[in-house]
Amino acid sequence: MVVRMRHTKSHTANRRSHHALTSTGFTKCENCKNPKKRHTVCSSCGYYRGMKVLDLVKKMEKKQKKEKAKQKQAN
Repeated sequence: MVVRMRHTKSHTANRRSHHALTSTGFTKCENCKNPKKRHTVCSSCGYYRGMKVLDLVKKMEKKQKKEKAKQKQAN
């Protein structure tokens, strides 16, 4: 198909003005005061809106146990 009317650069740029990327919003965690993404669980303490949602200590212990088992199998 042949383009009948050509769009100018300014017309194209005007149309694409809404395509710009926006930065991610960060807030401070209410519990530990570390920066975290909005509307997500804090990755450092596991709290969300004042409630403990994730037990990060258990999660880390489980991860370390899994790594040790993997190292044992490799030896």
